[in-house]
Amino acid sequence: MRSVLGLVIVLAACHNDGLRFPVERTPQRLARGRYLVEGLAHCFQCHGEVDPLHEGQPRAGTKGAGTPSFPDAALAWMAVPNITPDPETGAGRWTDEQLANAIRNGIGHDGRRLIALMPYPAFRAFSDEDLASIIVYVRPIPPVRRKQPKPVIPKEFEFLRIALPRVTSVPAPRFATPEERGEWLARIGDCEGCHTPVGPSFEPLPNMQLAGGQYFTGPYGTVTTPNLTRDATGIPYYDERVFIRTIRTGRVNGVRPLSSVMPWSYLRNLTDDDLRALYAWLRTRNAVRHYASNTEPVALCRVCRMRHGGGALN
Repeated sequence: MRSVLGLVIVLAACHNDGLRFPVERTPQRLARGRYLVEGLAHCFQCHGEVDPLHEGQPRAGTKGAGTPSFPDAALAWMAVPNITPDPETGAGRWTDEQLANAIRNGIGHDGRRLIALMPYPAFRAFSDEDLASIIVYVRPIPPVRRKQPKPVIPKEFEFLRIALPRVTSVPAPRFATPEERGEWLARIGDCEGCHTPVGPSFEPLPNMQLAGGQYFTGPYGTVTTPNLTRDATGIPYYDERVFIRTIRTGRVNGVRPLSSVMPWSYLRNLTDDDLRALYAWLRTRNAVRHYASNTEPVALCRVCRMRHGGGALN
């Protein structure tokens, strides 16, 4: 599940005039946009009808077209909009500025505040150039005529409409170390959104960063997110080589498959340098003792107060 944290973005100060609309289409932006959309941001995992038998990629003919019902059972009330360039049912009549405002500030083309399952709290970290590149890549995808309903948000989920200060310009970040770059990658990819236990209002539990235990049910089956920390209950046996191989192949130790709810089929498109940086950042995180397993029965966990696989072992 996408994180609903209001993220504080600390970037190096430099002169920046902000985005100019419409954004200029260049081959460099098209290539960068493809890398982000089909990789780190995994946009089509939500904006498409996911095929769990095809590594979580969109079903044929649905790429960008959204879905009338979010694939997670707890959020099935949420429709995801069509962002293909179809002018009647998609984003064909949205301006580049409207698209940028939705991605970065969570404001829809019609002025309504989006719920933070659209990960604008994380996407606020995109630089102006990266945001422009995403727009350049998404605009020419094949149009799909498929009208999706506007989400009718249950009252108990209204808190997901997060009002954050409007961002108009973000300079390119500067990274002094691979760990700093890995932190940025993890933020955009929203690793914590699935791998950190949350409370009743989806707030991350303190001192439980990346300790796993979120429980999902959908067309991909039932899944408990694993502990990614260095504790013995996590993945202390992962070295850099094992980590990269797992993301590239979608299999742990070449055997156990990762669930398609984990966007590994997008993350595998990252460069080796980016995956190394992500791994380097993971190894700086505190070890947290917390069993979270897909091979143990689902039970109430005394540590995170959630029900998940392996919960009774805590």
